[in-house]
Amino acid sequence: MALLRSSLIWIVYAAVVVFLILVASIFIYVYQTPRDRSRSVTLVCIFTITALLGTVLLQPADVALVSSTSSSEFGQRKGWATQDEVDNITFALKIVYYFLYSLDALLCLLIIPFTYFWYEEYDEVAADGGEQTFGQRLWGAFKYTSAFITIVIILFFVGFFVPVSQHAGDHNLDYFKKLLTENHGERALTFALGLLITTAPSISNPTLKASTAEELQRNSERQRQLKGRCGGNPDILSSKDRRELDALIRQERTLVRRQRLAEEAQGEHKSWFIKAWYKISAALRPFKLLGGILLLLIALLIWTSMLLTAIDKAKNSVCKQHCGYILANINVFNPVNWIFVESAKVFPVDYVLFILLVLLFFSSSVVGIATVGIRFLWIRVFQIRKGHTSPQALLIATAMLTLITLALNYSISMIVAPQYATFGPQTFCDRFTVLGVSLDCKNHKELVKPCSELADNPAAKAVCTPSVGSTFLNRVTMNFPFFGVVIFWAQFVFLGIYLIVFLTSLLRTPKLDERQNDEDAEEAEEESLLGTTGRRFNAAWQDVTGRASQP
Repeated sequence: MALLRSSLIWIVYAAVVVFLILVASIFIYVYQTPRDRSRSVTLVCIFTITALLGTVLLQPADVALVSSTSSSEFGQRKGWATQDEVDNITFALKIVYYFLYSLDALLCLLIIPFTYFWYEEYDEVAADGGEQTFGQRLWGAFKYTSAFITIVIILFFVGFFVPVSQHAGDHNLDYFKKLLTENHGERALTFALGLLITTAPSISNPTLKASTAEELQRNSERQRQLKGRCGGNPDILSSKDRRELDALIRQERTLVRRQRLAEEAQGEHKSWFIKAWYKISAALRPFKLLGGILLLLIALLIWTSMLLTAIDKAKNSVCKQHCGYILANINVFNPVNWIFVESAKVFPVDYVLFILLVLLFFSSSVVGIATVGIRFLWIRVFQIRKGHTSPQALLIATAMLTLITLALNYSISMIVAPQYATFGPQTFCDRFTVLGVSLDCKNHKELVKPCSELADNPAAKAVCTPSVGSTFLNRVTMNFPFFGVVIFWAQFVFLGIYLIVFLTSLLRTPKLDERQNDEDAEEAEEESLLGTTGRRFNAAWQDVTGRASQP
């Protein structure tokens, strides 16, 4: 029975990973430009996003596996759940977690940079002016990636030798003592993970296309009249007519460009997948208002839950900044945490809710990056647009999503639903003796208490098993409190910024302008220039000195 339940949980997780491949593929194909598509970039982006979300969505499977060892109703371990069986479950989870976190770091710090430079080397010519060979392209990409390899090596050695917190062991609790690690390899991985963690609507395209066609027709007719008046020789026109003709020619170029963008946005010259996506979006358009109101209410509920837990941590953490504000016991009611704990009693209800929560955070991150764009300080380098995103922009956006989602992994597990992410629905029987008689939790349900880090009595130790994912995240903040302090106070910054943006969005009405598509075309041209300029590290120096390198 135990083996069957464990196998079922892993099968559900495998099905979720397959679903994540579909989610990642949709994201890439919707935003990727069809005219400049690279197979290597597409595969790396899809694989990176799948691995990233797979890491976050291992948490519900982790909670389900450790919670399956005990009965939440009576606060006792099940008959088959010997300590060896529990250790086997947690050991298997550790292997998967270490593999996924190592893979995420490798993809973010090495694979994505190498793929970026590999793509950039595609149209470079060899030194002799001939066609570039595979080996030359490989060496060019590796040469630029060597800087990232150096960063990875430095991070590993710093994490390997840096001492852990001296104050972390001051608290006489077994749970906190177990978080301290003397395994240097694990210390290096937790250090790298901690470092990585701390790091508008459009107008109707058919309407725009029709109005653009009408303007083009009027423009062509007026040009025909002026050219007919001068017999094809603009020099004999009056200065007024010549200025008008020049303005009409410039307007024609703009209108042609606008019409092309409108056709692309409407789905013309796109793959069948993009066309199907736009048709589905159009069919669901009547439900956007209701869906938006529902998402707004959910977002406010999540924001409230995060604020309550953050205040709870700031006020009631047993070790404050010395251990990254680890909360040993829930003191303030958290509605989202309560929903997850109750739903975890009926697997896989909590898994479905957790997937929806993660996808909400992920989609919000995508929308945020698409709105702000990819910038260097105040300079916009790339714009993320549906059907218009270049391969370089996709790779950079994927790396940004990796860092964002790793940080969200901490937020979801430690702030949004800390009790659920640590112990799930696990409980223990807090027996005590009255007149020499030991009370039984089967007859006295008031003795059944939820597991927590502060539950340090023998009954709790014998039953409560913290999830491997929460242990790993808490180990980051316990061994390296600086990361925990930065991440914790960053939650308040996030909550404050969200509140400001939310109130601004309510009071400010967005303006819709037909010139948006013209601006998109100009941005696309700028991206092409910026992408070409960024192919060489000495481009910045050339911009400063104003001198081009000699061939």
